[in-house]
Amino acid sequence: MNSEREYQEKKRILFFGLPWTFTKYTVGQEILTVNTGLLKTEENYCYLYKIQDVKMTTTFMERIFGLSTITCYTGDVTHPQLVLLHIKHAREIKDFILEAAEEARQRRRTMNTLDIGAEDAEEL
Repeated sequence: MNSEREYQEKKRILFFGLPWTFTKYTVGQEILTVNTGLLKTEENYCYLYKIQDVKMTTTFMERIFGLSTITCYTGDVTHPQLVLLHIKHAREIKDFILEAAEEARQRRRTMNTLDIGAEDAEEL
């Protein structure tokens, strides 16, 4: 995969899918960044290796205007879900996030584990 690949997309208003909001999403090889605000700005980062699952939803109105919403489920305590709301090219971006997250985990030699109730097994 090309190490220089990056996606930038703006949150769009649902009506006509126009980018008249002040929220910008940037998905790089290592970090997902959400920039919001005009007068008071906020930047929120999440390392891709922390993303455990990705969901793409498309409402009826989003479908009319060619938009979708991506929800990234992370292992982060402060932001367990990062939502990329009303974006274009969502399927391509979702696939990129999944691939880049897996590559980032392999580079860091980390793995996702699920809590399947090991505490309950000790009681047996």
